[in-house]
Amino acid sequence: MTAATHSTLFPQVPDSADAVLDGLDPEQREVALALHGPVCVLAGAGTGKTRAITHRIAYGVRAGILQPASVLAVTFTNRAAGEMRGRLRELGAGGVQARTFHSAALRQLQYFWPKVVGGDLPRLLERKIQLVAEAAARCRIRLDRNELRDVTSEIEWAKVTQTVPADYPASVAKSVRDAPRDPAEISQIYAMYEQLKRDRSVIDFEDVLLLTVGILQDRHDIADQIRRQYQHFVVDEYQDVSPLQQRMLDLWLGDRDNLCVVGDASQTIYSFTGATPDHLLNFRTRHPNATVVKLVRDYRSTPQVVHLANGLLSQARGRAAEHRLELISQRDPGPDPAYTEYADEPAEAEGTARRIRDLIAAGVPAGEIAVLYRVNAQSEVYEQALSDAGVPYQLRGAERFFERQEVREAGVALRGAARAGGNDPLLDDAEDLPAQVRAVLSTKGWTTEPPAGSGAVRDRWESLAALVRLAQDFARAKPGATLSDLVAELDERAAAQHAPTVQGVTLASLHAAKGLEWDAVFLVGLTEGMMPITYAKTDEQVEEERRLLYVGVTRARLHLSLSWALSRSPGGRASRRPTRFLKGLRPGSGALGAAGAGGGGSVERGAGGRRKRRGPVLCRVCGSTLTEAGEMKLMRCEDCPSDMDEALYERLREWRSDQAKELGQPAYCVFTDKTLMAIAECVPSTDGELAGISGVGARKLDRFGADVLAICAGEEPGGEDETT
Repeated sequence: MTAATHSTLFPQVPDSADAVLDGLDPEQREVALALHGPVCVLAGAGTGKTRAITHRIAYGVRAGILQPASVLAVTFTNRAAGEMRGRLRELGAGGVQARTFHSAALRQLQYFWPKVVGGDLPRLLERKIQLVAEAAARCRIRLDRNELRDVTSEIEWAKVTQTVPADYPASVAKSVRDAPRDPAEISQIYAMYEQLKRDRSVIDFEDVLLLTVGILQDRHDIADQIRRQYQHFVVDEYQDVSPLQQRMLDLWLGDRDNLCVVGDASQTIYSFTGATPDHLLNFRTRHPNATVVKLVRDYRSTPQVVHLANGLLSQARGRAAEHRLELISQRDPGPDPAYTEYADEPAEAEGTARRIRDLIAAGVPAGEIAVLYRVNAQSEVYEQALSDAGVPYQLRGAERFFERQEVREAGVALRGAARAGGNDPLLDDAEDLPAQVRAVLSTKGWTTEPPAGSGAVRDRWESLAALVRLAQDFARAKPGATLSDLVAELDERAAAQHAPTVQGVTLASLHAAKGLEWDAVFLVGLTEGMMPITYAKTDEQVEEERRLLYVGVTRARLHLSLSWALSRSPGGRASRRPTRFLKGLRPGSGALGAAGAGGGGSVERGAGGRRKRRGPVLCRVCGSTLTEAGEMKLMRCEDCPSDMDEALYERLREWRSDQAKELGQPAYCVFTDKTLMAIAECVPSTDGELAGISGVGARKLDRFGADVLAICAGEEPGGEDETT
């Protein structure tokens, strides 16, 4: 076997069962050797839980204690199941089944349905939303697109919590759940939806679990057959199981106890889907003889990041907090978490983009950096800031802001109102541009007060509210602007933020970041009302928000930045407060005991912060104060005459295209169009003049400065004159 084969891409399969145990720490080794009876692994973030359970299965198989076909490992996502199967193959245990709950249940249902019921399994409904829409229509209840998504989610929640339609209103009241519609109406729609499915002989994904549970309960012979097949069960992310999944697991097990569960109650962040940590927390009560192993050695994060994570949980309350794990970092020390206070949201986004650009210049790959926020509507300002900074990015778990359905619909409505002008009765009483926008968007779901609860309706409102705020800011910057001007601005923003095809900085919500990790993480928008979110009213809901922030912190390996803005827009009243969850952890916010302190670091005032004000940028043509990012790049008003050398601009564009191809990056990562325009207008002849143009910066000056100055001097990059 050649040395090249021994790479991380092609790891060598351990040559013996004992070799499988090599490299495990004492606690992971204890997990791997605990092959009989109930086992509960309490695994903190970054402690190598997947490594521990896959080596446990592989050791059992390689030692002849477990038969591969008798083991069923279940988790919650196809990605996690695939990762588990891959690791098991690398360890020489390729015959083990690793599946999601749904795929395992569907496989069993397809196999046993002909025997139990006869015929083929009913068709699986891939998307239930259309049938929910028909059910609502039959109940004479009107739902818009987003209410439809939320009602569909409520039906899913009811089914995984084993709640029938008639009991839904009482269950919602008992769970202190914010229903998107009157619970009685949802109950009606739910009942009609179930009737339509029966009439059409279709089932949904929740039915897969329900029907499998029903068969296992009613047919003891089939339950016994499955129990003969699977002798040993492993459940990952056990804190996320729903009551229905737990019921299926109990039926798989029967009266046996060969079950290994792995989880962390402090990472329970999906209660809105029916997930509950109660099964994990009650495991030792149900199984008094269980082997319990705690994994607390954190291999992911530095001591500084781990210290902050521990500090966050030290303030937690409730049952999950009583079982929190105190992590111990196994990495070398790194930089302290950075806490930055900004004057407003645009300044926070710009400051974040600058820091990211500096990290990339220092050698951190863009794909190893993430910006995490509480709700998807926060993404737009970071998309804009990263685009302006020439930093490639990718969105995870959400559509790009300008590609969201509600934003596209709003754009169509605004464009129609702009064309109609004074002939649109909607605008009769609207005195200014923001009022016109509010009037138009009110037909699309925007209201002066946000809707109660979370979900798609709230997400839609947040997107529309972002457009309303953009209109207000635009009107302040351009007092005479019309609705047509705003539409043109929206089109320009959408075009400038076209998603790059290369790997870039990840933009994601905190929920979408679960299970992932990066070298550098920026947690942004950490103010009261956003973290915790305004609709987190009960103590339980607030504690889940704290756990969500904990998940965000523990995504970082080395660099961690936490930031907040005191006002929404430039010049606004500084009325916001940093999240309560950082009290006693960030410097200057009061002290906790030594065990709970968040560690070092200091609160900086970001660009635009209270202690550091940027002077006004003046138009070099007319002297007016500039407020728009694009105008500040050009250092002139958009309306002021341009003295741009068109031929020079085209040469710069051709050169930029060649550079982008050579680097394998989008063209704007070299220089944006606005920066090229500014260069073509100023025609710099020295490094100092070029550095004074917004969008150049020290890094790009070093990398591209000589070429740009050569082109401006009429020479070819590399020193040859065009005339030679």
